[in-house]
Amino acid sequence: KNLLQQRASKNGRSLEEEVKEILRLALCENQKPPVNLVNMIEKRFAHLGDFELGEMTREPMRPAPTFE
Repeated sequence: KNLLQQRASKNGRSLEEEVKEILRLALCENQKPPVNLVNMIEKRFAHLGDFELGEMTREPMRPAPTFE
């Protein structure tokens, strides 16, 4: 406890603030960087090479049901 008080005093924080800062830093170190889904998909299918999908034909939408 004395070491923690010394550390808090050295950093100009209260004991509680120092504990919060230590916990915040510990949690930040263990976080993984955010995952970019697009990059993951590109890496997964990179071995297939570049290809283009053909344009799909579309039909008009059907009328919405009336439930009468």
